[in-house]
Amino acid sequence: MVWGYDMPSDLDQALLLYFDGQEQDKPSTQEEPHKPLNFVKETLNIFPSQPMDGEPTPTPKASMSAPPIAGFSRRSPAPAAADGRPLTLGKTSKAAFKAYIQQLETGRIRLAHLEQEIQFTRAQGAFCGAGILSPDAALFNLEYERWQEAHHQVISRLRAAVEEHRPDGELQPHVDEAMSHYGVLMAHKARLVGADPLHLLSGLWKGAVEQCFLWIGGFRPSELIKVVVRHVEPLTEQQLAAVYSAQQAARQEEDALDGGLQALLRSLSDVVSSSDAPSSSQQTPPVMYHPAAAAAMAAASFMGQYGSYSNLQLAMDKLANLAIFLRQADEERMRTLHALRRMLTVRQAARCFVAVDDYFGRLRALALFWTTTRPHPAAG
Repeated sequence: MVWGYDMPSDLDQALLLYFDGQEQDKPSTQEEPHKPLNFVKETLNIFPSQPMDGEPTPTPKASMSAPPIAGFSRRSPAPAAADGRPLTLGKTSKAAFKAYIQQLETGRIRLAHLEQEIQFTRAQGAFCGAGILSPDAALFNLEYERWQEAHHQVISRLRAAVEEHRPDGELQPHVDEAMSHYGVLMAHKARLVGADPLHLLSGLWKGAVEQCFLWIGGFRPSELIKVVVRHVEPLTEQQLAAVYSAQQAARQEEDALDGGLQALLRSLSDVVSSSDAPSSSQQTPPVMYHPAAAAAMAAASFMGQYGSYSNLQLAMDKLANLAIFLRQADEERMRTLHALRRMLTVRQAARCFVAVDDYFGRLRALALFWTTTRPHPAAG
């Protein structure tokens, strides 16, 4: 009868303890380099007369106090150190492993919370006007931050080449890189413009001071030309004429887009105000105010005052038309940058892109300075 075995773990443990004792009894390799293990004289008692769950009795030849190693089996031998002895986890290693498991669990909980927040944002993302950012807008904000970091590196390389007075052949790749990197930003904006044009138009992805100079989701081309000219002088007469022509063309395009956008907004205002305001019963606020809930009630009352979906859909279509103006404005911005690149020399174009980056960098710095250092009025 077999007593006290939990096969196969106890048998594996017994085998491990046996071989550990054999290793302790083995003499040095210098004295007996080829002495084999004596399996005849010392055999393993596979069927003991007492359970082996407890501590085995030590023998004069071998100490059987070595702790078992988890996961040891006949098919996968236990890891061994340089001297051939099985490895065991010390107290420090066990504590570090336990801390690592706790970190993994904490990360899993945080990830679950983040997934819940993303699901909530996706469900409520339509209420941007209530202060909730849509998933597309949040993704664009992240892409814009990454673009700014990469653009800083691009301009840093260009600035270093200008300051080192590199020849035009070495400046050209840096100028082309800066030009193409603006195209990357326009591609990010093009992906958002169809999904959430209001976010681009609002300028919430820009700094506070930059928003003051925002024109239909970006910089005003004619103002950019004026900034650039101050830093690339002297210009030839031919270049001055080309710059003046580009500035006039940019202003005409800006005026046309401004007029079209104002007409669209007036039309949208007429649609929204074309009926009487809803009754007071329709405006009953919820007990616990929440921006998304308030926006949902406003949308419901907006639909209710018309009695149909048609006028609400008309207003939504007019909002969607904002994407047309945003695309045309970005096209004009890129057209202006390409025009400046053509009319300037390589070295002037390099100074042009450096000056543009410095301009927007100063606007961001001004916003930070205003927020952190301006005096606050005393309370009371």
